[in-house]
This record gives sequence, structure tokens and C-alpha cells, in this order.
Amino acid sequence: MAQKSKTQRAKASAARAARKEARELELQNKEVEVVPAEDPAKTKTSLFKKADKPAAAPAKTEKKKEEKKEKKDRFKFFKEVKAEMHRVTWPTKQEVIRWSLVVVAALLFFGVYVAFLDNAIVTPLLVLISGLGA
Repeated sequence: MAQKSKTQRAKASAARAARKEARELELQNKEVEVVPAEDPAKTKTSLFKKADKPAAAPAKTEKKKEEKKEKKDRFKFFKEVKAEMHRVTWPTKQEVIRWSLVVVAALLFFGVYVAFLDNAIVTPLLVLISGLGA
């Protein structure tokens, strides 16, 4: 089986991350399931009992959920950065050395080229122009 190229691996990784994010969004957007009503015979007997949970209990659970969500959101950026760094296609050591040499060679070439233009063309023109005014 042929090995996938770096581009193909990066695309596959991005697709997996997109699917994972879609699943997470789906879970977040899912509505709370509707619980069917209890048997009426059971509710008659429970009418005369005290409530098992105080009225403030749902507010506490909502508050806890919000706190958990805030904690998750606090580190969400760093998790996304980490995921993105895994998707990066890093160059090999040979590629880094090769392209560094190309950059250094280009800098040397253009440095010599500009120095030649300056000394061979621009300087004589300036000397000629300054001599006309004297």
C-alpha cells in the first residue's frame, strides 16, 4: 500500500478534526430528553408527601454546569492550538537545510548584484552629474 503524502495526511487530519467538532456541537445542541409522566396512581400517593428535593436544587445544578463550561472554555484556546499544531506539516531536517541554503545564496546573489549596479552604473552617473555643475 502506497504511503500518503504530507498534504493527504494533513487533509485527512483536518477532516477528522472537523468531524469531531461537528459531533461535539451536535452533543451541545441536543435538547434535553422529555421524560414521560409518571403513572397517575403513583402521583396520588406522592401528593401527600413532602417534596424530596428543595426548589433551589435545579438552580444549583445549572450553576455547576455553567462553572464546568467556564472551566472548559478557559482552556479551549490552548486545546485548539495543540490540535492545530498536530495538523501542521513540519518540514524535515534536510528540507530546512536545503531551503536555508537557497535563501543564503539568494541573499548573496542580490547583494553582489546591487553592489555591482551601485559601483558600475550609479556612482559614475553621480560623478558625471556633479562634474556638470562645477
